[in-house]
Amino acid sequence: MRRTVSILFSLFIACGTYASRNDLGIPHSSATVDVRVFNVANVTLVGLAHTLFAPILPGRENSLSPVYAFLVEHKKSGKRVLFDLGVRKDPLNLAPSVAGFFTSGIAKVEQVKDITELLQDGGIPLATIDTVIWSHTHFDHIGDLSKFPNTTGLVIGSETDTSTYPEFANASLQASDLAGRNVKKIDFSTANHTFSGLKAVDYFGDGSFYLLNTPGHTHGHLAALARVTPTSFVALGGDTFHHVGEARPRPRFQQNFPCPADLLEEVKSSISTEYFWSPHSRDGAFDLPSRAAQLFTGSDLPDSFNTDPVAFQVSLDKLATFDADPDVFVLVAHDLSVRESLPYFPAYLNGWQASGLKERTVWNFVKKTNAASFFTPVNATT
Repeated sequence: MRRTVSILFSLFIACGTYASRNDLGIPHSSATVDVRVFNVANVTLVGLAHTLFAPILPGRENSLSPVYAFLVEHKKSGKRVLFDLGVRKDPLNLAPSVAGFFTSGIAKVEQVKDITELLQDGGIPLATIDTVIWSHTHFDHIGDLSKFPNTTGLVIGSETDTSTYPEFANASLQASDLAGRNVKKIDFSTANHTFSGLKAVDYFGDGSFYLLNTPGHTHGHLAALARVTPTSFVALGGDTFHHVGEARPRPRFQQNFPCPADLLEEVKSSISTEYFWSPHSRDGAFDLPSRAAQLFTGSDLPDSFNTDPVAFQVSLDKLATFDADPDVFVLVAHDLSVRESLPYFPAYLNGWQASGLKERTVWNFVKKTNAASFFTPVNATT
């Protein structure tokens, strides 16, 4: 009897800890898509990290970000969709309001090829791309759509600002971005699904790929959920958050993905207790397990890139439940912590769960040697 009670108790604990796609509200389907990722460029925003998240520690004022684009291939129909395009190779030819970031030196780009060249080098003709989906219209997501044939459609959120230069002097888009293009706006008011509070539209109609309503960073901001096996998913987060420390640790995340013992010891000194705290921390010794709140918050300063900081935080909190789920691998567009770990095109992300990719990488961001570890101040001699 005692053994039976022990087994039942263990099952109860497990059920209370491990979320599942059913907890998120995702219906079952055997339909899947293939997902592959490109790191199109690396962008540094000089002195602007505070426009993305907080707190910014001394010496951490610059923001370095990879820029990911995703190729999604629907197995049943053979249709190819691109989720975000990354940066164009000639940013000085962006609309003037955006090109100014580059002429002033505020934005710096490391880039050899744009997404169109990467696709063609990889044997993917541009004419085979059925649709481009923009998570939103910032320069590091829209690429140069004019390089695609007019047969390639464009999908955006219904609240997206589509004003263009030169008709509107301060517009971030220009006429060539939309000229001759079939543009479809996703209206989430008629969405038939809601996953962990996020309204979802079944893009292919078979449960293989959903678009998610994640407003806040901009009006009309979209994320996506790709079913890569019948029971596992890749969530394409766009700019729902910029640093994974905005979503982590959180209690459910720590329950499902306990931090390795060696890292728990390392973060005692690598996370500054002058800027971060938890109930069991003491001066100079940060305690990660007792930290319930995420380490960073989204920027709400007047010059923040987040159009609506309150809505941004709500969308972030909802997507964080996916991040804590063992069946979902969340990839936001600028996750620096996994830049050296991702299997890039022509490899597939479909096998992330079988390969243990998530377990190996979710705590990268707190490692001293990881480029995304911004938890201690630095000075000119460091």
